Amino acid sequence: MTKEKALELLHSKMQSQNLRKHCYSVGAVMRSLAKHFNEDENRYEIVGLLHDGDYEFTKDDPGNHAKLMANWARENGETDEELLTGIESHGWFHQGKKPETKMQWALFCCDELTGLIIAVTLIRPDRKLATVTVDNILSKWNQKSFAAGVKREDIENCEKELGITLKDFIQIALTAMQGISEELGL
Repeated sequence: MTKEKALELLHSKMQSQNLRKHCYSVGAVMRSLAKHFNEDENRYEIVGLLHDGDYEFTKDDPGNHAKLMANWARENGETDEELLTGIESHGWFHQGKKPETKMQWALFCCDELTGLIIAVTLIRPDRKLATVTVDNILSKWNQKSFAAGVKREDIENCEKELGITLKDFIQIALTAMQGISEELGL
């Protein structure tokens, strides 16, 4: 599946602009993580783009979350099982199952981080990703009331499961998101 086909599928199933921007963010971070690991950048990015693509259909049915999107990708001719399982794995996380592969761990760890980066950006005077630093993000890390829904413990798995320090992980994600700031409107 190409990025263009993935975006076409995402846009056909997801109407919320904010949810789309979340998927764009995770896709960009996943691409950067793939590059860091010398893995397939396209595959990682597509998993990131599509991981929440069925949310508007499954928000009240978490047992089918991400599974539905993987099925839609199959219906569109996708046969790459690693990619399809990567998408489906996002639904597993909501059911308490741990990731199994590096790609799944990357998705698990970066999904929450993108939300924290956006929250930090939105409290900046200029509301621009370009002016956000890793230190800005880390300054909010221990303030549990700030972006209270962000599961920081999920992000912290980057050290044990991906071998990337938290500071470096945040830098990779921030740089990736800064690279698509126009698409994100930030």
